[in-house]
Order: sequence, then C-alpha cells, then structure tokens
Amino acid sequence: MDALDFLISVIYGIVEGITEWLPVSSTGHMILLKEFLPLNVSDEFWEMYLEIIQLGAVIAVFVIFRKRLWPFKLPAEGGGIEIKRKSLRLWQLMIVSCLPAVVFALIGLDSWFKERFYNYKGVAAALIIFGLAIIAVEIYRKGKPVRVEKVLEITMKDALIIGVFQLLAAMFPGTSRSAATIVGAMLIGISRPVAAEFTFLLSFPVMFGASLLEIIRCKGVTGGEVGLLLTGMVVAFVVSMAVIRFLTRFVRKNDLRVFGYYRIVLGLLVLLYFAIAG
Repeated sequence: MDALDFLISVIYGIVEGITEWLPVSSTGHMILLKEFLPLNVSDEFWEMYLEIIQLGAVIAVFVIFRKRLWPFKLPAEGGGIEIKRKSLRLWQLMIVSCLPAVVFALIGLDSWFKERFYNYKGVAAALIIFGLAIIAVEIYRKGKPVRVEKVLEITMKDALIIGVFQLLAAMFPGTSRSAATIVGAMLIGISRPVAAEFTFLLSFPVMFGASLLEIIRCKGVTGGEVGLLLTGMVVAFVVSMAVIRFLTRFVRKNDLRVFGYYRIVLGLLVLLYFAIAG
C-alpha cells in the first residue's frame, strides 16, 4: 500500500460524494471505477470499503438536516426531555420505508443478487433501464398536479411504496437508490423537490445502518487500510455537503431528464468498452 492508493481513495471519495446523491448510481460508478483504478487491497476489504466509505456521505446528511432528524428538545428548567412530534413522524416514515430492505436482507436475497448482477453487464443494463425510466416519469408527470408538497404530508402507504422502489437499488447495482426512490415518489404524486428531500433523509438510517454493520464486522484491518477508509470517508463527506445542497436547489427549477440521458450514454459506453476489451 503506497501513496498512489491514498490518491485513488481520494478519487473514490469524490465519486462517492457525487454519485450517492445524483440519480446516477454510486455503486455502479464504484464498480466501474474499480475496473480502471483498482485499490491494492483484498477482495474482502474492497467489499467492506464500499460500505464504510458511505459513512462520510451519510454524516453530511445528518449535518445538513440535523434539526429535523434529531428528535429531542433540550429540557426546560425543571422539565424532562421532550420529543419533537414532527421529527417523530419523520422517523416513522423512514422506518416504514426501510422495512422492504430489512426483509430482503434478512431472508438472504441480497447475496443472491450480488452474485448475479454485481458486474459490468448488470450495471450497464440498470443504468440504461432506469435512465429511460427517469425520462419516462418526467414526461408522464409534466403538467400534472402533485398530491404531496411537504415531506410530512407523505402517508405511511406512500412511505412503504417508496421503500419498495428503494429495494430495486439493492437488487440491481447501477439502479441508484436516489433514482429509484425519486422515480417511485413522483409516480405516486409526490413533488420532485419533496421526493429528493425524502430521499436524502431516508438515506440516513439505510446507509448509516449498513456502514455501522460493516464496522462491527471489521476484523484484521491494518493501519494503512484504516487510513484508506478515513481518506475516502472525509472526502465523501466534504463533496456530499456541496452536492446535496446543489441537488436541493436544482430540482426546484429543473427536471431530472439530463441525468436520464447521462445514464443511457454511460451504460452504452460501458457495454461498448467491455465488448472491445473482450
């Protein structure tokens, strides 16, 4: 492990911080990036690295939305701890949205899908298919009234449906968790800005839980490998802070079709590259 690996980890952190939030698939980009800039690490550490580097991105979510995510009020003099009702409601929605992914993991289907779809063909197919889906949904919803214009107007049924769409990202790398949840939310009448905001908020329990689980499982990691993890996490955090704010502003005035076109072009280029490379 040398200075080049740390430079590559910086690049991975940048890619993670950008693609985790834009609807273009962070996992897909990381898998593809590995083909061109592999880290000099074991396969076991690489799998762990992919999960733990996301912690930097999810900490950015908490920093930006901390007032809404933190459910406790400071106690008044002589009083006890108070629970903020709006935060409690938000956490209820997020937990419901997480249920499909929890069931999926508990029955062991995540491993089955990883073995079959975590490769360049699976990534390219998901990039193209969900690129087309983003464009189709934007065209379908254009000019139609929205049913939900605030996050707390989302119902438990809406949250469960969004959770099912989120599951697609766990099944097929290249789908993008943000793309799946935004598309699913818009299809059921949730405004684009609210869909994007709920996607950011929903990422906190999902990604924090996955990263924490990998940290708990982490064994036999060397000092150099810890350095790689911290480098990627810190860079992902800094980049995520900027990207989340950018996308929040972007979706208020623009649709997401540009990301759909990007996904399609990238998917086709991936297929062409590997066809030529043999």
